[in-house]
Amino acid sequence: MYRTHDCGELRLSDSDKTVTLAGWVQRLRKLGGMTFVDLRDRYGITQLVVDEKTPAELRAAVESLGREYVVQATGRVAERASKNPRLATGDVEILLESVTVLNPSELPPFTIEDDTDGGDELRMRFRYLDLRRAPLRRALELRHRMAHEVRRYMDSQRFLEIETPYLIKSTPEGARDFVVPSRIHRGEFYALPQSPQTFKQILMVGGYDRYFQIVRCFRDEDLRADRQPEFTQIDCEMSFVEREDVLGVFEGLAKHLFKSVLNVEFDGDFPRMTYDDAMRLYGCDKPDIRFGMTIADLTAAAKGRGFAAFDNAEYVGAITAAGCAGYTRKQLDALAEWVRRPQIGAGGLAYFRTGSEGVKSSFDKYYTPEELRDMASAAGAAEGDLTLILAGGRKATLAGLSALRLEMGARLGLRTEGTFKPLWVVDFPLFEYDAESGRFYAMHHPFTSPVPEDMSKLESSPAEVKANAYDFVVNGVEIGGGSIRIHNAELQRAMFRVLGFSPEEAERQFGFIINAFRYGAPPHGGIAFGFDRWCAIFGGSDSIRDYIAFPKNNSGKDTMIDSPSTVSREQLDELGLEITEIKK
Repeated sequence: MYRTHDCGELRLSDSDKTVTLAGWVQRLRKLGGMTFVDLRDRYGITQLVVDEKTPAELRAAVESLGREYVVQATGRVAERASKNPRLATGDVEILLESVTVLNPSELPPFTIEDDTDGGDELRMRFRYLDLRRAPLRRALELRHRMAHEVRRYMDSQRFLEIETPYLIKSTPEGARDFVVPSRIHRGEFYALPQSPQTFKQILMVGGYDRYFQIVRCFRDEDLRADRQPEFTQIDCEMSFVEREDVLGVFEGLAKHLFKSVLNVEFDGDFPRMTYDDAMRLYGCDKPDIRFGMTIADLTAAAKGRGFAAFDNAEYVGAITAAGCAGYTRKQLDALAEWVRRPQIGAGGLAYFRTGSEGVKSSFDKYYTPEELRDMASAAGAAEGDLTLILAGGRKATLAGLSALRLEMGARLGLRTEGTFKPLWVVDFPLFEYDAESGRFYAMHHPFTSPVPEDMSKLESSPAEVKANAYDFVVNGVEIGGGSIRIHNAELQRAMFRVLGFSPEEAERQFGFIINAFRYGAPPHGGIAFGFDRWCAIFGGSDSIRDYIAFPKNNSGKDTMIDSPSTVSREQLDELGLEITEIKK
């Protein structure tokens, strides 16, 4: 037996016991005639000690230890003279009787501490060392606990966890597929699933009316902090339901996770907001409602006064920062520079201050005092407030105002950590029109049903059709999304026609699900939650990486195992593949 206890287990009640621990040397400290060793494992840290009374051979063995050595230590539990309240084991220490080096370690390339000196790339290259750090351990423990609670709740609601395939058929729409060549069927390819969408709908046709799965999904798309090429979803589907049934069950899941994991409770139902209102008031479809500062449309009040920046714009919008009229010119110049960044792309920032003597703006000469007061009224500005204005195309300006609102919220401390404001966003457009390709695309996916009242407009006026879809948003992060699905073969064919599929293309790509709908498909709907994002939100992080044991970097590489990598000529020949150089 390598150990009788773990390194986070011992307390004063264990005093005088002889115990054996095993773990890694966190640090070693010499103070006078005493040497202290912090021994660490997944469960915590326990202090080991030798003094001048300890046999010389044992003292020498302890003093020869290095950081991250793996050791086994036996000794007697004693009360510490100098207690450490930051440690669960901080009241006790082990008076060493023997120590055995199970494996020495080279000096790690960065310190294995909560606040490490290793950069992101270095820590990802040595991920097995980074995983020893307490923040990652806590993150993965949180992930485990959340998965357990998801399964516990879903089981209580009579859902079955059913696995779906990883090697499937490549289909258009959505993100780019990862494809896998087949050796047996030369020249043909599998795809890794972007989600189990069609399979969970087929499970509904098969009569499994409550399905869920904590499932790995794959998308070959550009990466960012909350996106990875492989990620995990809580994938769910239900039969014989309408939208309210789905929202009720999965609002219940959200409340269960908040309560069981964070001990956070909510009174009443989560608020709901239409997509149109979200875009109008917040400039995005995943609003952070922890603070106000909503967007005001100043187009009517601002245009037609001779100020070209406003007159030539399709849309003029503003946010008002309460109590910020005292911002200095330096602060305003910094904000103007911030909105000009490529990520925002605004041409400039206009502003006005509302004070006891009236409204003072950066464009005073174009407006009368009465017109400025009308503009302040339209912006909802009160005395002492600062109103920040962007102008341009409607879509781009709303996006810029959305980003500026979040930036101001952060600067003013309004995006409070530890507070949660969930909401449902509903009634999305069913389609997005792409002028470059001259066609409509499904805003969610091609199996989303229109709302019942818009069914008749599907082919005659597709731009006006609302989707029977919903997103779940927490603190400005989209955690999940879903919809009531199409379950009728004719309606599904009509959907494909609007999306530009010929009957032959629709049959080739999706014939299996259209055929399934011909054999008594029940009404059904569902949702998928980003499990990694759930974990990051609960852990108070903007990035999902630390909640994934082995993530990829920003270029989609696993630098620890050097993946992706080339394969041998023999493997390529088996698959019938040739690698060609891309001409620059």
